[in-house]
Amino acid sequence: MSRYAMITGASSGLGLALAEALARRGRNLILVARQRDLLEPVAIELTQRFGVEVLFRACDLGEPLRLSGFLLELEEGERQIDLLVNCAGIRSYGHFLAQEWGDEQDLIEVNILALTRLCHALGNAMAVQGGGQILNVASLAAFAPGPWMSSYAASKAYVLHFSEGLREELKQTGIKVSVLCPGPVRSANRRIPRLDKGNRCLSPEEVALYTVRALDRNKAIIIPG
Repeated sequence: MSRYAMITGASSGLGLALAEALARRGRNLILVARQRDLLEPVAIELTQRFGVEVLFRACDLGEPLRLSGFLLELEEGERQIDLLVNCAGIRSYGHFLAQEWGDEQDLIEVNILALTRLCHALGNAMAVQGGGQILNVASLAAFAPGPWMSSYAASKAYVLHFSEGLREELKQTGIKVSVLCPGPVRSANRRIPRLDKGNRCLSPEEVALYTVRALDRNKAIIIPG
């Protein structure tokens, strides 16, 4: 049975860079993001460049029913996923009271609930398989309160502490858990006041390369740079 690494948020930015870094190592991939029209060309390119099998699925992880359907598809497909990369996430910046509640709810659904549910579902599958690896993407924002990005920073603090606890819980199952806490990462779609300072931001490719090497060492908390 072929083994796969599954990456959420894989259509752009850090998720895409992690997909490329893993494909370069010969890993078969399952790519997940909201927009099929962005995923399909990525899958084709990675297959052509690296000769790996790249499957993709458009799924809005902020919609619990759609996530349920996707997890059922994975279970019925019987593909062995031995690496889960939870990279999908929503950022927010601005005064909390000025935010639309729907946007805040989406952030919680994706950054916290979907990530936790994927860890639960695929963690159980990995335990049956005899092991695997989980990488959850947090942020340096996880280490301190973040005014004007209060919900985002709090969600990443959850990811950090959840991942650290899960790592200890799953030691005896053969499942390794790591958490990635990058600082600002360059992105064409990302402009955050007071944080984007040119060379202070690493590129997605730099973060991805550092991360896959840290995963080889089973590093618990990965802080690039």
